[in-house]
Amino acid sequence: MQQKLTPSTMALLTTAPLMWAGNAVVGRLVHELVSPMLLNFVRWLLAFAIMLPLAYPLLRRGSPLWPHWKRWSVIGLLGIGCYNAFQYMALKTSGPINVTLVASSMPLWMMAFGALFFQTRITRPQMLGALFSVSGVLLVLSHGDWQQLSQLRLVPGDLFMLLSTACWSLYSWLLVRTHEPAGIKSQWALLLMAQLAFGLLWSGLFAGTEWAMGASQLQMSSTLLWAIAYIVIGPAILAYRCWGIGVQRVGPTVAGFFTNLTPLFAAVLSAAFLGEPPRLYHGVAFVLVVAGIVISSRRA
Repeated sequence: MQQKLTPSTMALLTTAPLMWAGNAVVGRLVHELVSPMLLNFVRWLLAFAIMLPLAYPLLRRGSPLWPHWKRWSVIGLLGIGCYNAFQYMALKTSGPINVTLVASSMPLWMMAFGALFFQTRITRPQMLGALFSVSGVLLVLSHGDWQQLSQLRLVPGDLFMLLSTACWSLYSWLLVRTHEPAGIKSQWALLLMAQLAFGLLWSGLFAGTEWAMGASQLQMSSTLLWAIAYIVIGPAILAYRCWGIGVQRVGPTVAGFFTNLTPLFAAVLSAAFLGEPPRLYHGVAFVLVVAGIVISSRRA
């Protein structure tokens, strides 16, 4: 049963977009130093090593994970194997703000997958909330001038980000609708390890394919090492923990609206790296996105 949107749940669902915004900025900074699939594999390999002391019993023979390996394999494929790999591919040709703006279609994907595959009803508050949130994102995209939207041109990275967003939406639904085994979902370390156990295999397969095709790239530097440290601790572990708990509390549809905070955070972080202060339209957009979150969380 879904819970009300409490301050603690809002904090959890806000932390994840903040971490992901940083992931987009950092991923853009190192896109010439490391190839996308390799970066994704290294990220999850190190996360696996960190989580292993906390959740190693889950990997033992006789663990409740293995009878349900098919479902968790799909969850690992979508949430770990595909989502970030597609995002890092998108950052090859798109900037962090544009990438996170494309990802703002998340609430629409969440509602669509819920209605098509999980027999959920789209409510009027959710539709109205989506309108507010998307309006806030478009305001950032247009830099406060709506006429600039007519000049928007999509690049290959935008398509990769659409695929990434679709994968994450389906992943979120499968995560919240996974009822077996109950012991895994009750402990965040076990929940993340259940995904890592299979997601790491998928990301390793993709990295191996990238290498076999001659597209693998790695240029070691202090910048890359700091970037990897951040994406492992922040977006990989903390964000997944916060998102997993938040989704289980309020459901994927309401949680999906919080992802629209990501482009706003990305705009602020990008401006900080570029030495440019946030603009007035960033603040207006933030208000619109928050209004969309509040409205969408109301029951019909």
